[in-house]
Amino acid sequence: MEITYELGEIVAERQVEAIAAGGARTPVTIRFGRPRPDELSTTGDWCCPHQILGLGDDGVDAAFGVDSLQALMLSVYTVRLTLAERAEAGSVRLDWLGQPDLGLKVDPEIDKLFGGPTPS
Repeated sequence: MEITYELGEIVAERQVEAIAAGGARTPVTIRFGRPRPDELSTTGDWCCPHQILGLGDDGVDAAFGVDSLQALMLSVYTVRLTLAERAEAGSVRLDWLGQPDLGLKVDPEIDKLFGGPTPS
């Protein structure tokens, strides 16, 4: 049995490019739906739907967490992994403003951002 998800209200979207070896560029759209309570959860878990358009399967998938923030963060992480797999399978390189991880990895080095020690 395959579960299908609805994207619902889009709360975030990013456009990246798939660049082929010959230089051809194809737009790829990443969309995140609003996190919501998981209807199937008996423990109050949350679901965050996401969709990748233009790089393989355009279906909606989802990630789950114990609250809305964890579901959103895991959805972004899942999209990063899926994009890497699809790029490799399609023999393309993905780009967004030349940023590593397409700007989808949030792990700031506070010292570098603010020029001082990490806040406690």
